[in-house]
Amino acid sequence: MYADLLIKTWTEENHPRGPTVKEGPAFYRNLERVLDARRQDQSLLGLKPRWGDDVADFSTCDILSLSRSGRVRDGFLAELAKHPDFHLGAAGSRLQFGNYEYLNQVEKEIAEFHGVETVYMTTSGFAANVSVLSGVPLPGDAIVYDELVHASSHEGFHLSLAEHKIPFRHNDPDALRDVLLGLKNSQPDFQKGTRSILVCLESVYSMDGDVCPLREFVQVVKDEFPLGNAQLVVDEAHSLGIIGDRGRGLVSALGLEKEIAIRIHVASKSLGSVGGMVLCNNTVRYMLLNHARCVTFSAAPSFPMVASIRAGYHLLISGETQEAQQCIQRNVKHFLRTITANPAWDAAEEEGLLKIPLLEDWEERPFQTHIVPLYTRPGTENYLFYQLLLNNLNAYPMAFPVVPKGEPRLRLVFHAHNTLDQIETLVTTICDWVQDMLHIENGEEKGALPSAARLVYTMQSGF
Repeated sequence: MYADLLIKTWTEENHPRGPTVKEGPAFYRNLERVLDARRQDQSLLGLKPRWGDDVADFSTCDILSLSRSGRVRDGFLAELAKHPDFHLGAAGSRLQFGNYEYLNQVEKEIAEFHGVETVYMTTSGFAANVSVLSGVPLPGDAIVYDELVHASSHEGFHLSLAEHKIPFRHNDPDALRDVLLGLKNSQPDFQKGTRSILVCLESVYSMDGDVCPLREFVQVVKDEFPLGNAQLVVDEAHSLGIIGDRGRGLVSALGLEKEIAIRIHVASKSLGSVGGMVLCNNTVRYMLLNHARCVTFSAAPSFPMVASIRAGYHLLISGETQEAQQCIQRNVKHFLRTITANPAWDAAEEEGLLKIPLLEDWEERPFQTHIVPLYTRPGTENYLFYQLLLNNLNAYPMAFPVVPKGEPRLRLVFHAHNTLDQIETLVTTICDWVQDMLHIENGEEKGALPSAARLVYTMQSGF
């Protein structure tokens, strides 16, 4: 069973290693001291073994099931067959030998699909974010960002020459306006338009599953900076393939293509591949080529990577993924209806054991996102993870620093390949855990730990 393998791997990784290197070089002793501190509080990150199709998947990025189904692989192999003489590696950076015709052609197709002037492809979505935020802002400029933007954006901030890097309250247009007014009123160059501001947002937030109020943000930026020196960057990593006509993303669904200077798309989620795309105009593209060191001094995307991205995009462009897109809507709605209908749910909310912020007015939303965070009482997120794991369900717990302190959760990711039976099993398993926790709190069950946690700790003691 997958649970046995995962628990064994996790237990072995968390054995203290400091004593085993105490006679070795001080360099390794110093590193193991830091790692052992993580092992002590069970927060060490390690490489998890893969699970088989017998485990119900509520965690992977294969949202449209294009990888699991083999559809993107079939398209990829077809691309290889059409170009049998391809070079395996790009053999140089994009500024040198790496600027081959097939790559340019695929970028042009993607640009046409999304209605932008150009696309610049990178080896990952992480690299796309870092390249934009490190390469586009000029000295004296400002980056203003939603407090919950992705870790890749923060890496870009660190490398950026922008003088000001200011967060604002999550998904709050008024908070954005306050920050923009502060810059405009305190720095005359922003008022005059001789310095610029990049406003960084995400269309769908990866740990919260909520959607950016993009129209409102666009209007705030236009109101405060009519000269156009404030522009928006929207990370659509969790929007591509899921939202809008043929999964073009939130920006397209709202008809805001001409209002957004830069969009970031990734192939590693709904497309079942790997790689990142910067959707922009030629001005931004040349800034990346000249100022983004992580792409300037990096090999260009390889033919196999570009071919796999093209295979995924062909499925979107042809409309072949629309049924999968609809399945996700069906699955998320079925989960929300089923869990709120279970008698244990009301008790879980009343006792503060669980909550789903996305439940508010969910039936009135035009679409659901594939991410549903199940907030737990602090310190219990692993207990619920164990309950699911022992029932052959996989959804990972998230805690600080991945999410804000005091807001741990299980992050449920719904896919086209999830069945209604799997979703009902998921709900039953969650609610069984709620009942277990309530019995403990009411003194009806011996022991301070829920049954799944006790079993996992017993298993760990045997390894």
